[in-house]
Amino acid sequence: MSIPDDNEKFLVRAIRAEEWPAMKALRLQSLRDPIAHLAFLDTYDAAVVRPDSFWVERAAGACVGATGTQQFIAEGPDGQWVGTVTVLVEEAGTTDWAGFPIERRQGHLVGVYVQPEQRGCGLTEVLFDEALRWAWEAEVERVRLLVHEDNGRAQRFYRRIGFLPSGVTVPMAGDPDARELEFVLERP
Repeated sequence: MSIPDDNEKFLVRAIRAEEWPAMKALRLQSLRDPIAHLAFLDTYDAAVVRPDSFWVERAAGACVGATGTQQFIAEGPDGQWVGTVTVLVEEAGTTDWAGFPIERRQGHLVGVYVQPEQRGCGLTEVLFDEALRWAWEAEVERVRLLVHEDNGRAQRFYRRIGFLPSGVTVPMAGDPDARELEFVLERP
């Protein structure tokens, strides 16, 4: 999918398995962002030492044709990846990463990142449009995401595109005083 208006230079698409080096590079870049501590549960120091086999497996599980997970990227005309979002399908009757029960089939958006110089141009909206399209086609009942309670910019964006707080909060690992807030978007 192309970005409208003056941003037609970007292409939003699902990753391919063999693109794991680019996926790894973008992930490492995202973990060096000044607000990475609010946006991600991972750290640069932990991610940079993971073996290539980790990244190969991660890309294969989230690429075109994969079921249950799909990673979308925004690619510039020079081939550089400048943004990403991943959709995980969570099945009813299972538990999520934090140990909470999953009550219905839902999508979970994770790993949202757009390079700082590309923020505010509509690129994040197009990434989300593509991720949500895939989630609805996967027949989820709703899509959710978690956002740090202190990440006001992200919360404003999520509200603007239709996500609403569910009232569920998740304690942050390693910081018992911090919480992540669940935002949800019901199936249209």
